[in-house]
Amino acid sequence: MKGPGGYYNSGNALGLIVGLAIQIATAPVGLHEGSSVTMAVIEYFAGSHGTVALTLTTLVFFWGGEAYHRAWARPDAPDPALNRLGDFLSGLGAIGLGIALLLLGEPLLAATSGLLHALGKFGSTFHRPGTPIPIWPAAWPDPFRSAVLASRLPAMLATTVALARALPEVWWSGSFAALAMPLTLLGCYLLWTKADLLLFGVGTKATRQISTC
Repeated sequence: MKGPGGYYNSGNALGLIVGLAIQIATAPVGLHEGSSVTMAVIEYFAGSHGTVALTLTTLVFFWGGEAYHRAWARPDAPDPALNRLGDFLSGLGAIGLGIALLLLGEPLLAATSGLLHALGKFGSTFHRPGTPIPIWPAAWPDPFRSAVLASRLPAMLATTVALARALPEVWWSGSFAALAMPLTLLGCYLLWTKADLLLFGVGTKATRQISTC
């Protein structure tokens, strides 16, 4: 967990495992319980074009997280080439996420969590730290890292709203199942945001200080 890779992949794993567990737990139980679980797993990973896109996207994000992990595991962390590879793979994953969200009927989140996130990651891939950016004051935070951070906000807001809507159901039914996924997603976003913050200052004098967070 020294660098951003551990936080990114912890969030990826948390969302994947809890989402799959909820899918299995809510599967209809019939005479063949094993078949019911198998179908729930298949539906979760490949039940529609949107879920297939989301599954492939998750794999790319895991790959990107591993690239970040290797970049920050070195004594002279972070390794610039591996760090840029992590940015590039995350940009590809963001494009896949945008496509998945469109297929799942979430155009607003596709534009933010997908497009804005991808622009930020690809910008970080090709921009060399220290190179001036037109019309962007040098004293301001990195615009590309800031775009990635900003891309989290609409999804976090939507998750918070979903959590608030689930609270009355939990109050009346006494079951906390409806809160499981929103709470999990908020936990994922906190982990991903921590990773985003660790990437601020890469390639500057602040890098070594940030890498110890």
